[in-house]
Amino acid sequence: MYSTVLIIHSWLRWVALALAVIATLSALTTQTRSESPADRWSLFAMIALDVQMLIGLILYFALSPFTERAFTNFAGAMQNPQLRFWAVEHITAMFGAVVVAHVGRVLARKARTPASKRMRLLVCFGLATVLMLLATPWPGMANGRPLFRL
Repeated sequence: MYSTVLIIHSWLRWVALALAVIATLSALTTQTRSESPADRWSLFAMIALDVQMLIGLILYFALSPFTERAFTNFAGAMQNPQLRFWAVEHITAMFGAVVVAHVGRVLARKARTPASKRMRLLVCFGLATVLMLLATPWPGMANGRPLFRL
């Protein structure tokens, strides 16, 4: 079960990351309408982030041997960089990305002008994208994972 959920989480990362980048780039383009492509892309990105977070939480609380080991001795896990990454750093940054994306959507909906809506989407989804890039376990890093799991 762990392997299957991990594969889904790994592949969905590309969808969530791509949609966050597209939402950010879409917000960069000049929008003069109240309903813009950036609105749709940010909604799709937010949905992908929510699904990714749900699968990640299932891994975190129920299936991952890393977090299971970390929860048995949390003080000891903080001394181990690999366990600390999975138990604290990864989930905190990714949760932050999801929160920032949601806040960006709410702030954009409440914006009075299309320019302020665009700026709010740009800042929030740009920040969410940066958080996702920083907390992803890229190959070659100490906690690196393969780009594509099979």
